[in-house]
Amino acid sequence: MTIVERFLKYVAFDTQSSEETGTTPSTEKQRVFAQYLKEELIREGLQDVVLDELGYLYATLPANTDQPVPTIGFIAHIDTSPDASGKDVKPRIIKNYDGQDILLSEGIVTAVEKFPELLNHKGEDLIVTDGTTLLGADDKAGIAEIVQAMVYLQQHPEIQHGKIRVGFNPDEEIGLGAHHFDVEQFGCDFAYTMDGSEVGEIEFENFNAASAKITINGCSVHPGYAKDKMVNAARIATELVGMLPPNETPEMTEGYQGFFHLTHISGTVEQAQLSFIIRDHDREYFESRKSEIADIVEAINEKYGNIATLELKDQYYNMREMVEPKMYIIDIAQQAIKEAGMTPTIKAIRGGTDGAQLSFRGLPCPNLFAGGLNFHGPHEFCPIQSLEKAMMTIVNICRITAQKTV
Repeated sequence: MTIVERFLKYVAFDTQSSEETGTTPSTEKQRVFAQYLKEELIREGLQDVVLDELGYLYATLPANTDQPVPTIGFIAHIDTSPDASGKDVKPRIIKNYDGQDILLSEGIVTAVEKFPELLNHKGEDLIVTDGTTLLGADDKAGIAEIVQAMVYLQQHPEIQHGKIRVGFNPDEEIGLGAHHFDVEQFGCDFAYTMDGSEVGEIEFENFNAASAKITINGCSVHPGYAKDKMVNAARIATELVGMLPPNETPEMTEGYQGFFHLTHISGTVEQAQLSFIIRDHDREYFESRKSEIADIVEAINEKYGNIATLELKDQYYNMREMVEPKMYIIDIAQQAIKEAGMTPTIKAIRGGTDGAQLSFRGLPCPNLFAGGLNFHGPHEFCPIQSLEKAMMTIVNICRITAQKTV
């Protein structure tokens, strides 16, 4: 099976996670895909294949050398984002992309003007959607690359490598992917998540992240007689949003700039709910942002009389402080990318990965490119050449690690 065939098989599975269920995995359809992957890993010759009751899948490719070599891991997540449907994905391959706008389906166009990154892949073969769902390269591209690399290494026994561990987990997209990851049982000296985007990217800085859920309880009265009686929760919810800095949203920020992101708002006169995610690379600014949203809720309560409650939860932190003491793992990744014919690019993640949480649990785990772009929406695409380069990067990391004394 080629890496493209493998990837297309994977995206046929609907694995969207959910913030609402409170279960692990958050959706049963993730478990269905995990069971398929378990059977596939066994067929492909991996050992110690274990799928636990929470939907975490682990496997081993044994070392083919007697020399002492660090045990390394490769990790990807099973779920796709709740932001867009992942059901009935209909991928299409555009051969030798010509650099023009892409018509996904009637009235739905991926325009070069809006998505200029397309031009970086002119002449390549692009896997796109039909415009009604996301594609699922985040992170089924990563899974396909890891599995294909394990197959490649078995087909090429002349490539020496140490023990390699593979881990696939649920619920990364809702910030819970690493919560039940068994770091001790995984047993690696270091690992890489394959969850980045553009070819050649290495990421070992990420946002500090928190979620904020606000509930506003109002009082409904006939609008004709509402003077000094009605408390309109839905209207107050919009007032609260207006109290946040208007230029500190995802669509207004870039680079190291943090933001407040309103991900959900609903309500009636009686009650309204708002959900935010809070992000910043700088820990001090991050703490300041959490204080700012708490102060706004307090101001609403002072104005209207204790009608709002705030649930604020930290999700993950910037992994840089945990990776920096072992920068040789970044050096290995850079060499591997160069030997796969690319220029390595180190950049900060405007987001997070499971590797951030795993790094703070004792498993240094930077993030590498998986090749997909425009994640979480119908304009997502993945060049086939990027899949292949990411797969060879994994192979190179395994070989280089076996050659080095770490």
